[in-house]
Amino acid sequence: MSALALLLSYSNPVMVENMAPLSLLWGGFALFWEYSVITSGAPLFFCLWGIPFVLIGLHMIGGRFFLKARQSAGTYYAVTSERILIVSGLFNSNLKSLDLKNLGEISLVEAKEGEGSIVFGNNPLATLFGGLSGLPGRMNAKTMTQFQSIAGAKQVFELIHQAKRMA
Repeated sequence: MSALALLLSYSNPVMVENMAPLSLLWGGFALFWEYSVITSGAPLFFCLWGIPFVLIGLHMIGGRFFLKARQSAGTYYAVTSERILIVSGLFNSNLKSLDLKNLGEISLVEAKEGEGSIVFGNNPLATLFGGLSGLPGRMNAKTMTQFQSIAGAKQVFELIHQAKRMA
């Protein structure tokens, strides 16, 4: 198996639905605060104080989806006969390489219509707090190497197993 299979990541940016109540509450209050401060003629300090909270709220409500989509658009996955490669980065290009001989456990998490994620290595945090670590942007995304939200995940999973056996 000497051929290189290059896979583009297809991201599903609507993955953290349970953050919606907090983001709406935070953003709504921050906007209300800023509006109240500006219309009441409060000192400049109070007007400036609310700006970071408004920006955080706007990011939580909708900006995170655009950021995730932009990050995913620049992420590429590859499986070769010797290793797995992940090229990613929003502003800088990062390359992560995993040797197939020392790969360890591989997990497949299938979603709708053949899309899914392939996680490399053990995930000791997966059941902590009812799986909280599996949420994107949480502990899992920073500690686990994975092909995230790819089309044809099962076929890629089988390709990796085949390459691992031949390595």
